[in-house]
Amino acid sequence: MNRKIGILRGINVGGKRKILMADLKSLCEELGLKNVTTYIQSGNLIFNSDKPNSELENKLEKAITEKFGFDVPVIVRTEKELESSISKNPFIAKDVDIYQLHLTFLKEKPNEEDIERILTFNYEPDKFKIAEKDIFIFCAGKYHESKLTNNFFEKQLEVGATTRNWKTVMKLSELSKN
Repeated sequence: MNRKIGILRGINVGGKRKILMADLKSLCEELGLKNVTTYIQSGNLIFNSDKPNSELENKLEKAITEKFGFDVPVIVRTEKELESSISKNPFIAKDVDIYQLHLTFLKEKPNEEDIERILTFNYEPDKFKIAEKDIFIFCAGKYHESKLTNNFFEKQLEVGATTRNWKTVMKLSELSKN
């Protein structure tokens, strides 16, 4: 079975759309996912499944809506896809603080016209680079103060998105190897 990482958008933020990780884990097990682990309260899953990512995304989204009563976008990556993303981060450097780095996961690859348009935006000193279904972000300050948000990327690229800080990305990679 393939090791997969599920990333949920917008749960347990500001006391809204609350899902206990134990309940999320149980739901995943009910759906037939194996060796399910959760990481922190923001909705990160690691599990085994041979089903295609898009099928898992749809299955999880539907089950969460039915069980908890609200829509939660889900993005799934394989362990290998996550490793590939990590290796492509253009902002990794010796003098960069890990807390300045973030990875926005896209539900699907955006079209070229939308990519060309978004590249005209400049929010220096914050920077971003798009690579397939990933957006690498460097924030000079705090992420919550940046204009490079999920909403910005979703609006400009017309695809679903969710972001994790680099520390979380690296922890998800580590956990997916266990």
